[in-house]
Amino acid sequence: MVKTSGIQQFLVQEEKRIRLDLFLRKQMPCFSRSFIQSLIRKGKVFVNKEASKQAYLVEKGDRIEVNIPSFGQPIPVPEPIPLSILWEDSSLLVINKPAGMLVHPVFPGQGGTLVNALLAHGNHLSKVGGILRPGIVHRLDKDTSGAMVVAKDDPTHLALAAQFRKRIVRKTYLALVRGRPSQNEGTIEAKIGRSPKGGKKMTIEGRYSQEAVTTYRLLKQWENWSLLEIHPLTGRTHQIRLHLHFINCFLLGDVLYASRKGKDFPHKLKRAMLHAKSLGFFHPRKEQWMEFEAPLPQDMNDAICCLEDQ
Repeated sequence: MVKTSGIQQFLVQEEKRIRLDLFLRKQMPCFSRSFIQSLIRKGKVFVNKEASKQAYLVEKGDRIEVNIPSFGQPIPVPEPIPLSILWEDSSLLVINKPAGMLVHPVFPGQGGTLVNALLAHGNHLSKVGGILRPGIVHRLDKDTSGAMVVAKDDPTHLALAAQFRKRIVRKTYLALVRGRPSQNEGTIEAKIGRSPKGGKKMTIEGRYSQEAVTTYRLLKQWENWSLLEIHPLTGRTHQIRLHLHFINCFLLGDVLYASRKGKDFPHKLKRAMLHAKSLGFFHPRKEQWMEFEAPLPQDMNDAICCLEDQ
């Protein structure tokens, strides 16, 4: 059993070499990868008694020691945060996540997340994702609003996760961008991996890059701005933002990849203009296709209205 604080030790037995942070993520599923990476950066992880970096490739026989700091409350607690529920039954619920809310705690004791709100709504959530991510089958970035499905039991969680993995789930996003694609619709195929600069950034054809596929369609065009409908067929970190960048379209409000591209936008933006408009999947119990739509949030509606009024 993995401890939530104190010293945790591991002996690498796998023949295949993988990154240290990925190895620890598998060994400690109750913690997020970003939390594990923060421990490595702070010198809390030792390989063969020496402080290591997250890019280190572990090999068979390595002895790894992790010093996990003690937190006041390691397990997420219920918080009375309002939820916008699009559907709920005994197996799952579909919610409209607001922008600005983390899906789950990054470190033990963190509050104000969707998980805290879900725990207050009801205590029947799947346990597949570990103690920090009960019920969480997939994620949206903090700044992204829109439709998410949450599992109430483990069989439902595993069935939904399999649909995501097999690309059965249909995800539709709306993105307000600077620029216009060269074609009104198309498919973007560009592998995504970790940026060599480290940190949160990903990059096209980065380290350990993986296949990434996105389709798009132009919905509306203004002078320097476009509204796109986007369907990510894979689920890589920051996939939509990077693929938009790849076709010279820049997500408005995106401070990580397009911080200078929207300074002349005629409306003040407080977050990235990306919304998970709809989510479709086969209900694991009902065995029928269901699709749910999350209304356009007020801030994106205001930004579009500002362009329409020009």
